Amino acid sequence: MFSRILVGAAALAVALAAQPAEAQQRQQMKLMLNFLAGGPQAGFMYGKKLGYYNDVGIDLTIEEGKGSATTAQQIATGQADVGFADAPAAMQVRSKGGPVKIVAPILQTNGFAIISLEETNIRQPSDLISRTVAVQPGTAQTTLLDAIFAANNVDKAKVNVVNIDPAALVGTLLEKKVHAILAGADFQSVQMRDRGFKIHDIFYRDVGVPTVGLSIIARDDKLAGSADLYRRFVAASIKGWDAARKNPDAASQAVVEQFAAGNKAQILKQLQVDLLLLCAKGSKALGLPPEENWKITYDLMTKYLQFPTDKPIADYYTTDFVPKDAAACS
Repeated sequence: MFSRILVGAAALAVALAAQPAEAQQRQQMKLMLNFLAGGPQAGFMYGKKLGYYNDVGIDLTIEEGKGSATTAQQIATGQADVGFADAPAAMQVRSKGGPVKIVAPILQTNGFAIISLEETNIRQPSDLISRTVAVQPGTAQTTLLDAIFAANNVDKAKVNVVNIDPAALVGTLLEKKVHAILAGADFQSVQMRDRGFKIHDIFYRDVGVPTVGLSIIARDDKLAGSADLYRRFVAASIKGWDAARKNPDAASQAVVEQFAAGNKAQILKQLQVDLLLLCAKGSKALGLPPEENWKITYDLMTKYLQFPTDKPIADYYTTDFVPKDAAACS
């Protein structure tokens, strides 16, 4: 038995020695996603497949998450090196003392939408008057509905808003028990279209609520102690997302290969929606939403999500880790 261990150890040493010195010196990093792997995360998987992280000396492990709030909390407690989470969720954790900072928004606006059947002819928020909208209580989409009403001069008393179990959300719309639902254009809408239904999306970003979306986040102390490592990670990630928008089919395949997740066709449809969110109106580069979008996010959160006002919006994010040569939005 002991001789076998020695032989095994010797074989491992030979294998390691045969690897390039560069591979042996790569720094390990663990990325915690916001949710299950799919279109909204494809740029990371594609960047890994293309070797972008290896190229900058990073040995990257990607793990699926259980929601943006959970991911932000895990980053705050050091359970992963870097996370991918919805910006408002990360801001909420920081406001409660979690040392989490946003370093690069990948989806510069959210993918929230008012979703209806095409035949219902709901094309703008005012079309919800005298209609029934199903919402999931406690979600950001639901809380921000008041902001949509305010931005579009809709009297919310004239809209019938009903709470519903998340599991029944899609079925309730398809069975025509309600006129619209609040959900994700890159998830529920894709599911329904795949089933042959004609769906119309009113994106929150297009009706006055362009909150910053899914972003790369990390702990303050890790950013301070390993600034170069995180700059390399952000640069490789943005490069991966730039490659994904140029070849979404291959990026979707990378998700399937690395996670055996779902089917490529559905992931591709999700990604095609998310690629519309990579750049906000007025943005010049990937990872850098306009300052106005940060201000709007902060104002909406303080007004509708009971977000504290003791710290300025600049405390919640930094642009120091986005490369100066980040791919342009145009």
